[in-house]
Amino acid sequence: MSERGEPVVSTVLRFLERINQHDADGLAQLMAPDFLFVDSIGQTVRGREPMRAAWRAYFGFCPDYWVTHDAIFHSGDQVAVFGAAGGTIAVNGDLPPENRWRVSAGWLAVVDDRLVTEWRIYADNKPVYDILARTTPGPRA
Repeated sequence: MSERGEPVVSTVLRFLERINQHDADGLAQLMAPDFLFVDSIGQTVRGREPMRAAWRAYFGFCPDYWVTHDAIFHSGDQVAVFGAAGGTIAVNGDLPPENRWRVSAGWLAVVDDRLVTEWRIYADNKPVYDILARTTPGPRA
């Protein structure tokens, strides 16, 4: 059964806190077993355990990843969050200043029984793709 109001929003706020703490296990505790993650280009991850592994990998890739929220709206079991995300793409364990990025972002969460069942990201990740294009070696001739 879906929750209404404050418990739904507080679940999403805890989810955002766990992201900023880089706490993949804490995020997993807030995810439903059949959790669905959809990134800004439509790629999906289904399931709590695969998503726990994906968060761990992402926090290794971008170890100072952060999110902020400027506005939150909810309707029934859905919560829309508007803010920003950013971090630095790591290269061999280093965080070069030229690999720092920040984008405006939005997220849509669906919450049921104090667990996030769906998390969708809406952001223009061109700055991240530009960094990756610059730092990822191309094919060798």
